[in-house]
Amino acid sequence: MPDSSRALPATLVPAAQDLTSLNTLGLASRAPAFVRLRSPSQLEALSTLASRHRGLLVLGGGSNLVLPPHVDSLVAHVALRGVRLLDARSDAWIVEAGAGENWHGFVSACVANGWDGLENLALIPGTVGAAPVQNIGAYGVELADRFLGLTAWNVRQRRLVDMDAAACRYAYRDSAFKHDAPGAWVIVSVRFALPRPWRPVLDYPDLQRQASLAGTPTARAVFDAVCNIRRVKLPDPAVIGNAGSFFKNPLVDGAVRDELAARYPGLVSYPQPDGRYKLAAGWLIDQCGWKGRRLGPAGVHDRQALVLVNRGGAAAADIMALAAAIQRDVAERYQVALEPEPVVWRDAPAAGA
Repeated sequence: MPDSSRALPATLVPAAQDLTSLNTLGLASRAPAFVRLRSPSQLEALSTLASRHRGLLVLGGGSNLVLPPHVDSLVAHVALRGVRLLDARSDAWIVEAGAGENWHGFVSACVANGWDGLENLALIPGTVGAAPVQNIGAYGVELADRFLGLTAWNVRQRRLVDMDAAACRYAYRDSAFKHDAPGAWVIVSVRFALPRPWRPVLDYPDLQRQASLAGTPTARAVFDAVCNIRRVKLPDPAVIGNAGSFFKNPLVDGAVRDELAARYPGLVSYPQPDGRYKLAAGWLIDQCGWKGRRLGPAGVHDRQALVLVNRGGAAAADIMALAAAIQRDVAERYQVALEPEPVVWRDAPAAGA
């Protein structure tokens, strides 16, 4: 598995840490016990530390996370690096990446090396290790479509486990990791099977409208087009705090979709293989008048209603109050429940509480 090339001590010494710059919403947050995991040799020490704390927050890029002002749990920032080609099969490139690799940087490296297949997922913030947890997806491709397996550390049992797609139980923006207790697992490395021969996935209208993708586009052209689209539609977390898409696109039965489409002719929906429809959450929110609005220091982005932003000084409570107001309006108007994508961190209660 990918590992640091330099020797690192197997011990971990926790220290207080400001987490404000380690979450893309830019929420002010502090942790009294923080460690940075740089080598698999430190996993045993991490389990020992975790057993002495009320909980374990495994932190990657902080891009899908709503943090409270104070985190009492042990915080482990995963910084396991390394990218390597494991095999060049006739049907796929088999590529492995350390969990701490920046996701977009990894996708960019794959395209540069001719290991095509992840280009539709370009410019998604976060790390490689966080990607399987969320089963990230964009423009017609999900991580599960390119996933081969991963290696994860079972914190309580203190052992490495290899997991295939079935064990990860992938679904729309979902996986087994989201249903286990927080901090139960630390993903160490992820393996991908990138298809040979490669074929572009251009099903989404945004991609079909790109003149640069006419004819027979290259993976590099798709990568560049996706980056351009995302830069126009989505705010840069380095400029304004955000967690990307804050709500999942709701899945509804065909009958529900047909009824909504009859009442609202402009309804944006996408048919799914199982006969259900995915509704565009951003369209629902926009139609309720939330695009560009703010509620105290939290607001909705003025170009993408699916993105909640920190206008300056927002706390977790501000973000969640705005999310709840949006959920109420969408439910009242469309009878559709919106589910947040990010993890809203809550420390485990103290013993006896």
